[in-house]
Amino acid sequence: MKKTHSWMLYAGLLILFWGVWGAFSSTPVTRYGYPDEMIYVIWSFTMIIPAAFILMRQKFDPRPAATGYGLLIGFTGAGGQLVLFKALALGPEYLIFPIISISPAITVLMAIGFLRERLTKLSVIGLVAVMIALVLFSVTSSNGETGSGPWLLLAVLVCVAWGIQAFFMRKAATIAVNEATTFTWMAVTGLALAPVAIWMMGGLPAGAPWQAPALTGATQILNAIGALFLVMALTRGKASVVAPITNALAPSLTVVISLLVYQTLPTVYGVIAIILALGGSTLMVYNDEKRGEADSGPSSEAEPAHPRMAHPT
Repeated sequence: MKKTHSWMLYAGLLILFWGVWGAFSSTPVTRYGYPDEMIYVIWSFTMIIPAAFILMRQKFDPRPAATGYGLLIGFTGAGGQLVLFKALALGPEYLIFPIISISPAITVLMAIGFLRERLTKLSVIGLVAVMIALVLFSVTSSNGETGSGPWLLLAVLVCVAWGIQAFFMRKAATIAVNEATTFTWMAVTGLALAPVAIWMMGGLPAGAPWQAPALTGATQILNAIGALFLVMALTRGKASVVAPITNALAPSLTVVISLLVYQTLPTVYGVIAIILALGGSTLMVYNDEKRGEADSGPSSEAEPAHPRMAHPT
């Protein structure tokens, strides 16, 4: 497909949608006491809308290999979402999303271990930065006290799950699994785990104010549609450009909105950790994408799968 400058529009919409979603995703829990598992259930249904849209643009790939990769990608992504909503119910968005943005480090390490890719100097710098960030996150909290609570472990689990998901996305790209197929399996597996979420909360909640599901639906549709914007941006632009921009700016917008809305400042350690996490992960993604572009040759149209595509699912 011919590359056009329209990728900038979709990348900008992605940053806006994910940035706003990240900042307000936990509001139904904190304001109305809405179960975080119910937020997952509503999210899983919002995924149907962009999945239906992209299936009207591309054909579904029925190959067994595409199905296998689709299930792996879908369950690691949906499982990460289920854990994410629990983390957001316990911790601050402006610390959780920078941690999740470290997921490319997991993808790169898996590529080194399983695909025998080499760790470049820039990747080493990025990896060291994100590891330092994790240490700093462990000694900061939203109220300025030391100690972070269980949300940190949950955020790290999401980071690992989505890093693994991105690795399988990269593998799927090697057999030309298209975006519609991958996204459809994300939606299907998300719905498949909805009964698990309902079981975890002991049944559907009763007596919740109408504002809780309404606000949840509004924020989670931003999450789902943002994923589609990412697919469209990567289809029209170079991954080596789109990846670093979206990987850094979406969580950065979440951080800014969260700090403005909730008027809570992180500790000095927290500020340093946020900067290191966003900078280190962006550096790793940028270097990884540039290397993949160089390996594919100047005449190749192929782009490696983007790790942040895992974030919405």
